[in-house]
Amino acid sequence: MSTRLDAGDAARRMSTLHADWTIDAEATSITRRFTFEAFAAAVQLANVAAWLGEKHNHHPDVTFGWGYCTVRYTSHDVGGLSGRDFRSAAALDALVA
Repeated sequence: MSTRLDAGDAARRMSTLHADWTIDAEATSITRRFTFEAFAAAVQLANVAAWLGEKHNHHPDVTFGWGYCTVRYTSHDVGGLSGRDFRSAAALDALVA
């Protein structure tokens, strides 16, 4: 089981991720919005995020539409952010770099 990170720990870990990741005011989730010039690319990124979630057994919330895909990580079992969220976000960053 994971442990919930406090706000300071979570803020420090943000520096390890792509600059487009944001943390919510309560330090309970991190989000990155990707933009594209077409719908298909947004769908492809959503599929990559889903595949990665299956691989790591840590599933993000994904929304997409024409020209965008938003990926949000949180650890529901701890009620906030855990190390799994940052590892998953970093793995997604590496795949789309």
